[in-house]
Amino acid sequence: MSSAFLKNETADAPVVIPARAPLPPGVTNYVTPRGLTLLRDELTDLESEHAHLQAREENDENERSRQLALLNGRMANLNQRISSAKVVDSHPQDEVRFGATVVLKTKTGKSPGTERRFTIVGVDEANASRGFIAFTAPIARSIQGKRAGDTVSLRTVQGEEMLEITAIRYDEIDRKELAKLKSD
Repeated sequence: MSSAFLKNETADAPVVIPARAPLPPGVTNYVTPRGLTLLRDELTDLESEHAHLQAREENDENERSRQLALLNGRMANLNQRISSAKVVDSHPQDEVRFGATVVLKTKTGKSPGTERRFTIVGVDEANASRGFIAFTAPIARSIQGKRAGDTVSLRTVQGEEMLEITAIRYDEIDRKELAKLKSD
């Protein structure tokens, strides 16, 4: 039987560090000010968890060592992401760029007239269910540089969709929203 199906891990099994959201090769790690704050807060949380685990006495020293190795790997990945982050904080107010909140209205397809709202953010900040789309996503790439009133074509699973940009805005996310996002 494959070890992938076994619940019990052996002490010598390698520690698997979960990967962060991938950045395409050669692409700058753009982040919003909010995104950098979230990354730093995540690192603070991991460091606190690491210190707590180090101070705790554990019956199973192998398990404790595995957990510390996992935290060390996650912190190393996060430190790398933070050190490569380039904060984007200024924008032309009349066109879609990184950090823009955009409202799109479907012109064609299964549900014409439907509006979608999302904010273009960094890959670590992306959460489609909350309306945060990575700047590397096809929909974000297709509207970059466009203005309100422009129509863009987007290829979807259902076919070609025509979308009109009805609104563009840039504003800072407030502290209350930031705390809510961190708790999820």
